[in-house]
Amino acid sequence: MEIAEHIEAVRRHGIALAGAANRAGLTAPVPPCTPWQVKDLLRHTGFIHRWAASHITEPRDQVLDGPPETDILAGGAPDGELLDWFRDGHAALVQALAAASPGLATATFMAAPSPLAFWARRQAHETAIHRADAEHAAGTQPGFAADFAADGIDELIMGFASRRKYQPQAGQEGTLRVSATDTGSHWYASIGEGRLHPRRGDGAGEQADCTLSGPASAVYLLLWNRAPVWPRELTLSGNREVMTAWQRIVRVRWA
Repeated sequence: MEIAEHIEAVRRHGIALAGAANRAGLTAPVPPCTPWQVKDLLRHTGFIHRWAASHITEPRDQVLDGPPETDILAGGAPDGELLDWFRDGHAALVQALAAASPGLATATFMAAPSPLAFWARRQAHETAIHRADAEHAAGTQPGFAADFAADGIDELIMGFASRRKYQPQAGQEGTLRVSATDTGSHWYASIGEGRLHPRRGDGAGEQADCTLSGPASAVYLLLWNRAPVWPRELTLSGNREVMTAWQRIVRVRWA
């Protein structure tokens, strides 16, 4: 996906997140993020949007450390002003991304073609996944375009899973193959030697201990732990313990 497409995704999914939050109400539970309520989701995502925008409007040599999650959830605006506060921060992030120079030089925390490409992509999926949280809170079923969902799977497997903070337990081994059937995309994550070793593949003749396959949107939500129940359209074959190990290892959290 191109930078402009990611910026548009930030815009679109942020608007949808606010709409779902409004329908659900501030005190509705957020099932994928127990014990959060919708007001916690808005404060968390609103903080992340402002934090990300600061790296674009005030370029930095290092990624800015943020406060603990407890402080984030105690901050933001009063409940009665929370939706407007969220919308203001979201709009400012979209504006910062859209106005940024393609040659922007600022810190990132995963490999990308450019810093602007990194921040646009990261915030597109940050916002989309939290939109899914808001949709769950509102009682609606989230879904994403196949190409966008496949891009989010790629970011999770090739980006987050390669970071040293996501380490298997000693003795865990195996290879997980992930296949998005509607885009023809395939990824492999090998667990061994205390690390995750991700790579892209074509799925032709490559062996894996466990295979997860199905439409990209359903795979995206499952791998991001946003599927409260196993989606009927997904297939898991082989050694299921490898999938369980992946879900235990790769749980992206604010730190």
